[in-house]
Amino acid sequence: MAEPILTVSNLHTAFQVKGEWMNVLRDLSFTVGERETVAVVGESGSGKSVMAMSIMRLLSAQHTQHQGVINFEGTDLLSLTQKQMQDVRGNRIGMIFQEPMTSLNPVLKVGYQITEVLKRHRGMNDAQAQVEAIRLLEKVRIPGAKSRLNEYPMSFSGGMRQRVVIAIALACNPRLLIADEPTTALDVTIQAQILTLIKTLQEEEGMSVLFITHDMGVVAEVSDRTLVMYRGEMVENASTREIFKHAQHPYTHALLSAVPKLGSMSGTQWPQRFPLVDIQTGAIQPAKETVNTVQRDKPILEVRNLVTRFDIKSGFFRRVSGRVHAVEDVSFDLFAGETLSLVGESGCGKSTTGRSIIRLTPACQGEILIQGQDIRHANSASLAGSRRQAQMIFQDPYESLNPRMRIGDAIAEPMISHGLVTAKEAKGRVAELLQQVGLDDWMAERFPHQFSGGQRQRICIARALALEPKIIIADESVSALDVSVKAQVINLMLDLQQQLGLSYLFISHDMAVVERISHRVAVMYLGEIVEIGPRSAIFENPQHPYTRRLIAAVPIPDPEKRQIRVVDAQEVKSPIRAADFIVPQRQYREVSAGHFVQL
Repeated sequence: MAEPILTVSNLHTAFQVKGEWMNVLRDLSFTVGERETVAVVGESGSGKSVMAMSIMRLLSAQHTQHQGVINFEGTDLLSLTQKQMQDVRGNRIGMIFQEPMTSLNPVLKVGYQITEVLKRHRGMNDAQAQVEAIRLLEKVRIPGAKSRLNEYPMSFSGGMRQRVVIAIALACNPRLLIADEPTTALDVTIQAQILTLIKTLQEEEGMSVLFITHDMGVVAEVSDRTLVMYRGEMVENASTREIFKHAQHPYTHALLSAVPKLGSMSGTQWPQRFPLVDIQTGAIQPAKETVNTVQRDKPILEVRNLVTRFDIKSGFFRRVSGRVHAVEDVSFDLFAGETLSLVGESGCGKSTTGRSIIRLTPACQGEILIQGQDIRHANSASLAGSRRQAQMIFQDPYESLNPRMRIGDAIAEPMISHGLVTAKEAKGRVAELLQQVGLDDWMAERFPHQFSGGQRQRICIARALALEPKIIIADESVSALDVSVKAQVINLMLDLQQQLGLSYLFISHDMAVVERISHRVAVMYLGEIVEIGPRSAIFENPQHPYTRRLIAAVPIPDPEKRQIRVVDAQEVKSPIRAADFIVPQRQYREVSAGHFVQL
C-alpha cells in the first residue's frame, strides 16, 4: 500500500487572545492517501478552516502556535522557513477558498492573475504563460477562454469566478488540493458543476483532495473518507459509506439528521419540521406533527403582472441604452397561513420580487395588494401601515443589525416608532419576543457580535414579529447557516406559523429545504415564473426543463446513490435587454389542479 501523501499527527493550534494562548485545534491526526478525497465536516467554529490554514502555514506566526507534525511527501511543513513554504504553497499544494471574489484581485485581469503564478512557480516566460493560461481556463470549462483572459473578475459570474480560482490552484499541477467550502456561496446548479469539475480534474491530474464543508450532501457526493470535527477536535474518522450507514458519535448523528433529503416529503400533505438529535446524548427529538394552517377564502397578498426593471445608461448624455428585466409579468397569490416558495438561481429575480412587494425596490408596472390595500400607489402613511403587515428577513443577519445597537433596542425601535408600545412598555414586549424565538430575555443587553449566526437570525425574526405582521418575506434567510442551525431556524419558523397563522414568502435556491417548508412553489427563471403549483406537484411531477434541472442538481446525501454528472459550463442567461425590447406574451398550461407551467 502506497504511503499517504499527507499525514497530520497530534496537531495542536493555539491563538493568542488578550495575552493568553487559546487552543483552537486539539490533538488532530489523520492521513490523505494518493488520489484520495477526504472530506472534513463540522459546523462553523469546529476548526475546519483553521486546520486548512495550519497545513498551508497561512496563520500569523506572531499570534499562532503549532505543535505536532504535518508531513507532506516526507517533509514536515511546520519545520520549513517562510521562504521554503512559499515554494510549497500554490506549487505542490493548491487551495480553493470559499468566496472567489475575495480570492481574486478585482483590479487585475484574470489572465494576469493566472500567468503570475505560472511565471513565479514554473519559470515560464510571458508567451508560454499566456498559452498555458488559456489551456487552464479551457480545462476548467470556461467558454471562449482566450478572449476572457483580458476580462476582470467582476465580469464573471460566481460560478465562473470559482472556476478561475480552480484554474489558478491547478496551475502548477499540485499533488494535493485543499478546497475550503468551495461551493457554499453558489447556486445548486453551479455547485453541481463545480463538484463534478473538481472530481473530473482529480481523475485527470491524479491529485489528492482535502474537501472542507458543512454540507453532508456534498460529502456523500465527493468523498472517499470523512473526518468529523466538533469544537476543535476530531470526533469520528471513517469511510464515507461507514459514516452514513453506522455513524458512532452523537454529533455525527446530529449532522446527518438535520440534512434535508429531497424526496423525503413524498406522500405528505403539509410542511414538516426536522427531527433533531441531542449533540451530547444522541437522543432523537422527534418532530412534532404539523397541521393545516392555510385559509383559502381570500388571498392575504395578491401580486398581478408585476414588472421591475432597471435602466442602463451610457454615453455622455446618459441615455438609456438597455434595461435589466429583473421581474417580468409575475403574478401569484399568497393565502393566510401558507408558505409559498420562490426558487431559482442568483439573478432570476426572486429577491427583487420580494423587495418590490414592500417597495424597497420600486416596481414599474403591476398590482400589489396586501389585505386589499394597494401598495404600489400608497402614500407614506398608508405604506407604513401596509409595511406593518409585511416584514422582511434578509440573508445576512449581521448586516441587518446595527452593530452599535443593543439587540433589545433594535427589536424595540420599530414598535416605538409605529406607536405600538411606549418606551416603558417596550422592555417587557422585547422579553416576550426573545423568548418566543428561543432566546433568553437577558440577552437584550448584548450586541450583535456577541451572538452566533443562528442566534442573530432568531433576533431578526423577533424584530420582524415585533410589528405583529401577517406576512414574512424570508429572503435566503437560512442559506448562510450551518446545517443543524438551519434545521432549528426552520423548525422555529414552522412553529411560529402554527401559533400565529403567519404567511411566508420563502425565497431560496435550496430545493431540499423548499420541499420541506412549502405548501406551494413558484420557479423563477430570467425574471419570470416558469412553473407554479402545489409542492407535491412541483417535486413529484416537474414539467419545465429548468425545474427539472434545479431538482437534478441537488446532491443526494447517500454515498450509495452517487450520480455521474456531465460537466457543463451553462449559466443563467443575462436579463439585460435592449431599450426597445418588446417582451413576448407568455402562455401557461394547467397540468393539474393549481399546477401551471409556461409554454
